[in-house]
Amino acid sequence: MSQPLVSSPPSKTGFLRQALPEWRALAILGGPILVAQLAQMANSVIDTIMAGHASAEDLAGVGIGSSLWVPLVLFSMGVLSAMQPMISGYKGARQPRRIMPVTWQGIYISQAAALGMILLVINAGPLLALFQLEPDTRAITEGYLKALAWGLPAIMLLGALRGLTDGLGHTRVIMLFSLLATLINLPLNYIFIYGKLGVPAFGGVGCGWATTLSHWLALIGLLLYLNSSKIYRRYHLLVWRTPPQWAVMRQVLRLGLPIGGALFVEVSMFSVIALFLAPLGATVVAGHQVVLNVVSLMFMVPLSLGMALTLRVSYLLGAGHPETARALARSSMLLALGVAALYAPALLFGRNLIAQLYTNDPAVIEVALTLMVFAAAFQVADVLQVAAIHALRGYRDTRIPMFIMLLSFWGICLPLGYLLTFTELLGPALGAPGFWIALTTGLALASVLLGWRLWLVTRATGRAAAGTATKH
Repeated sequence: MSQPLVSSPPSKTGFLRQALPEWRALAILGGPILVAQLAQMANSVIDTIMAGHASAEDLAGVGIGSSLWVPLVLFSMGVLSAMQPMISGYKGARQPRRIMPVTWQGIYISQAAALGMILLVINAGPLLALFQLEPDTRAITEGYLKALAWGLPAIMLLGALRGLTDGLGHTRVIMLFSLLATLINLPLNYIFIYGKLGVPAFGGVGCGWATTLSHWLALIGLLLYLNSSKIYRRYHLLVWRTPPQWAVMRQVLRLGLPIGGALFVEVSMFSVIALFLAPLGATVVAGHQVVLNVVSLMFMVPLSLGMALTLRVSYLLGAGHPETARALARSSMLLALGVAALYAPALLFGRNLIAQLYTNDPAVIEVALTLMVFAAAFQVADVLQVAAIHALRGYRDTRIPMFIMLLSFWGICLPLGYLLTFTELLGPALGAPGFWIALTTGLALASVLLGWRLWLVTRATGRAAAGTATKH
């Protein structure tokens, strides 16, 4: 299961000769990350499909419940993702004794976050009352959340342990256990939702129990692997158990909170846009959701490459190769453009086929076809910003990028989207395309600002390294 990060010495060769080996390293690291991300997304798809076959109320209950707990988990996972560049950097610097203290602080943070989320989701009743749900739907939502609450400690501990395995460059470990959780979730959903093997039919509430059990089983499997594998013998969790170290914990939080904040800003923006579009009718919302689902699926590739980029850049910096790290960080923007060059034409020329895969409703297809034209332009800005922000995380630069995301999404995208969609202040009201134009505008601003920030950070790091070399 090992894919160790291998040190690359600085190179004086041409751009492509220097970039291609690093791009291959990104592919080796990022491939398993992509599979793990798709496996985690598959859980949501499975829950949606199987709950929908139980009843419309079960589908609504699971959907509403997911919209409450998923953003909380994503924010917390963003905080924990600070572990990866820290551990990868320590591995590159050959400081293995600093790795397990970071791992244990991540474990403590993950369980504190799980406790906080449990208290929120099991007491979600007053919040659900604001939505004025049908009694049956509200009961299913509350039951689903209470069942899922039991799994939050396992979900969060898996996130903390991912910091260790991914940080060491062993990205296939989480890939395999994510696939395991998905494979377990499918039959458990069948048993708990529909009432099989003597188990009562829980409907949508059964999704919560299936998610809980599948993640606990995956966690037990991962713990058994980590404590028996020869690769992880030197990182044995129990042997290297570390009490809370507030200085190390502050380092994780200082780096991770802005990452979690930036992720929450982006996720919450898409949720708010869906709410804004609701008055335009179910057809418009359905068409928007089709396109959003397509781009979310496509986003997994640049996201996985970005996560690999964070690992690789932090490792190279820790290993004392800032020039290689800078070349990789900057060339990743070109690699991102290559991904966009594939995505944009696929959306433009394949949009009719894509839309028909999701629905047979001609009105929904018509909306989706229009929005996919804007989504094609959206791809270019999106892949550039994700490459830049993940490269910056490799440099442990997270605060300024968080403010850039906040400005781009909440300061530009949402206000501009509202004006273009519903008002005539900037011209005729555009409806749903207005928000996709605003999304592209906000992401374009983010990609420019993050790209400029990356240029400044890599230049400053290079000068610092050159100054140190001159002194020696």
